[in-house]
Amino acid sequence: MARIIGGVASTHVPSIGKAIAENKQNDPYWRPFFRGFDYVHDWLAREKPDIAVVFYNDHGLNFFLDKLPTFAVGAADQYRNEDEGWGIPVSRAIAGHPALSWHIINGLVADEFDVTMCQDMLVDHAVTIPMALMWPGQKWTVKIVPIAINTVQHPLPSLARCLKLGRSVGRAIESYPENLRVMIVGTGGLSHQLDGKRAGFINKEFDRFCLDHLRRAGSVDTLLDPRLGRAIRRAGRGISQLDGDARGADRAGKRTAPQLSHPDFQHRRGDRGL
Repeated sequence: MARIIGGVASTHVPSIGKAIAENKQNDPYWRPFFRGFDYVHDWLAREKPDIAVVFYNDHGLNFFLDKLPTFAVGAADQYRNEDEGWGIPVSRAIAGHPALSWHIINGLVADEFDVTMCQDMLVDHAVTIPMALMWPGQKWTVKIVPIAINTVQHPLPSLARCLKLGRSVGRAIESYPENLRVMIVGTGGLSHQLDGKRAGFINKEFDRFCLDHLRRAGSVDTLLDPRLGRAIRRAGRGISQLDGDARGADRAGKRTAPQLSHPDFQHRRGDRGL
């Protein structure tokens, strides 16, 4: 039977990809960040996972606002990366594990999740940067199952719905008959704002509140705590990706979805006529 051996959470800020491409890992500004992955490298070398199930959000490379699934699961033999316009070198393709992907998809549908099944799927920096951080030099030894979650276009899945999704995926993995060592990768961010004036702003006080809240509770069930939702809404100006989940949950059926919002997509507007 497949077994979940652990998980890694990672940012995927595009500037990390540029720092890697320019060999700035030992620069004073970047060194503390990259050294933070030393433990991860040791863990990966020791545990030797076979598969990485990657929860992430797409930034317009594979999906766009005209067609944006709430949950999408890759079921491809490989996942290619293409130029996203950030100046990051294109990553080499990452191998997939279609059999496990379909097993997870079947489990999700049985649990009444209406997922988009992608037998041909691009992956963007939200996947390739965490992979490059975990396996420097793109020397990854795992196959992946990518699971994209809409964090951009309203209506958004609630935190509770995402938690149920993760639990369903976990059950599917642990019921898979092949003897596989599976790691979970979660990638995203907390407070980075998406309004025009403060795009990229990090609210350290809010981030620490969220992380301390999780640590004290010792359980992901704390994501359902209404106090966390209220703090998210107070986090600052604009809409962060996590803030968007709370707003979507609170306003379901009470608002009209915005036509176009996310600055990650602005360089692609002309391509799609939006």
